[in-house]
Amino acid sequence: MERVAVLSDVHGNMTAFDAVLRDIDARGITTVLNLGDVVGKGPRGSAAIARSRERCALTVRGNWDDFLPRPETDRDEALQWWHDELTDDDHAWLLDLPLVHHIELSGRRIRLLHASAASVHVRVRFHHTPEEFAGMFAATELTGEGPEPTMVGYGDIHDTYVEVFEGRTLFNVGSVGNALDEPTAAYVVLEGEPGGDASAPFALQVVRVPYDVEAEIAVARDLGMPQLEKYAIELRTAVYRGLHAEQGLRADDV
Repeated sequence: MERVAVLSDVHGNMTAFDAVLRDIDARGITTVLNLGDVVGKGPRGSAAIARSRERCALTVRGNWDDFLPRPETDRDEALQWWHDELTDDDHAWLLDLPLVHHIELSGRRIRLLHASAASVHVRVRFHHTPEEFAGMFAATELTGEGPEPTMVGYGDIHDTYVEVFEGRTLFNVGSVGNALDEPTAAYVVLEGEPGGDASAPFALQVVRVPYDVEAEIAVARDLGMPQLEKYAIELRTAVYRGLHAEQGLRADDV
């Protein structure tokens, strides 16, 4: 049996990333796969890239990883800050990342990508249509040809879930650095027999890792990161920034 840790959406939050990696190490797991959005929204994108290059066997490209480095991107003050925090080598590495990765465990072909089989910029939410569910398993220009997967894992929406329908499993690994379902870091452990058939045992486990949210907010403040209040509220409450005003959420102490 082999165990693989699958994580996503670090978003420059090194406090959470290192807490998750310590938890992975404590479980004796040696293979880590990263489903993208390493950068943006948090203060230490370049450090997150360095850690991903060091610790992750493979990283796929997320939507932030795709648009932030591109010279044609129209950037406001915040986007420019997150862009400039990265090095030229960081930009090149992000744009060279693959868009999809496949593994096989216990007779299951598992497709791993950031957002959807249609595009790194097309979102499939927790509440989705049957057509969106089926589309995650389809062969597209992004995924290439090959056997249809029996499982698809992705990130992007910062919201963990597992859905099984007609023998196919769709799962979201949640977010390490910017969770929007509960204010802890999330990742998934897959366990199965490499090259084995469907008679071999298989497991999927969602793991939640508490980390020092206030320490991460302090780093962002000390580095002068834009949109600090939105970041602080999201990390403390797991409420998406577009809902802060509606819910009367403020962070006067940042």
